[in-house]
Amino acid sequence: MLGLSPTSAERAEHDAATPTARNVEDAAATVLGRVLNERLHQSRAVDPVFARDVADRVAALVTRGGKRLRTAFASCGWLAAGGSGDDTAVLRVGAALELLQACALVHDDVMDGSLRRRGAPAMHVEMARRHWATGMHGSAESFGTSAAVLAGDLALVWADDLLADTALGTPQGARLVEEWRAVRAEMVAGQYRDLHAQAARSSGVEEALAIATLKSALYTVARPLALGGTLAGADEDVLSALRAAGQCAGLAFQLRDDLLGAFGDPVLTGKPTGDDLRSRKLTYLLAVAFELAEAGRDSRAAAALAPGADTRSERAVERMRTALERTGARAVVEAKIGELAGVSLRHFERTGARPGVRDEFAALVARASGVVPRCAEEVA
Repeated sequence: MLGLSPTSAERAEHDAATPTARNVEDAAATVLGRVLNERLHQSRAVDPVFARDVADRVAALVTRGGKRLRTAFASCGWLAAGGSGDDTAVLRVGAALELLQACALVHDDVMDGSLRRRGAPAMHVEMARRHWATGMHGSAESFGTSAAVLAGDLALVWADDLLADTALGTPQGARLVEEWRAVRAEMVAGQYRDLHAQAARSSGVEEALAIATLKSALYTVARPLALGGTLAGADEDVLSALRAAGQCAGLAFQLRDDLLGAFGDPVLTGKPTGDDLRSRKLTYLLAVAFELAEAGRDSRAAAALAPGADTRSERAVERMRTALERTGARAVVEAKIGELAGVSLRHFERTGARPGVRDEFAALVARASGVVPRCAEEVA
């Protein structure tokens, strides 16, 4: 057999067949819906009250909004590593990631005391309201918190079961499970570091970046890319490139989320603006602003952003927003997002992915970060 190189036309045809994020999202919704139907059927067989009150609400949260970025990045990693043909396994991994995300959201809302999620009451709020509306005994708040913890646990159980079932059906199952173990541990570590930083009233930039990396960047982009690459049988060099690209893109995503948390429109984000400021969550945005305020001897900004400052009132939150602008922190974070998005493309090129897949990755990074990343040559 002659080893003929593909013509330009053949390469173009091949790249045109690369699934877009929209196609992946549609396919993922179908797979996720099928998985949830199976889990709800099983839950009703276990106990109808549990199924109605907890399982149905978990399924509703998963299907209500969400960008499905993790599924899209998993598919992109699979394609970058040469994946082709039946993509059912990678879509099921994506569905497991969406369920893991649901677990994180429910527990995060409990820890942060957030009232809304994806345009609706947060799980613990909804469960507390049910307690009150049905005239149940005891504390509605305590009931809501406890029920939400269980709902988050259920989402994690469903995620683990789905990943295990998928791993059993692929030759890469053992490696897939190892990657999954890492993403769960990193997510929990990030949540704890976030909690610890608030209790310790931390303000360091490096600590803020460590939290953002563990809590968001790795499990939002880096690990999904690596899970997809693993399914396609990627070697360690390709996986290393995927993880590096994902960490940069994931940090860009989290920094954008920090900006939206401070300045975004609740109608678009689905959650109240200012919650992170009100709780003085240690974000990169806050850490940079506090550092700049101290370096510039801006006592008013430093006082508004300092650990221990009263941030409960809307007026205090507005002072924090003003400080974020006046110190230049908002502009610094915007520039950092652009830098990270561009560097992520350079790392992704090391995978050897074909041009169509590289273009799709760039489109996903733009969607996640809110900026169109510069080409690799410009950031080299």
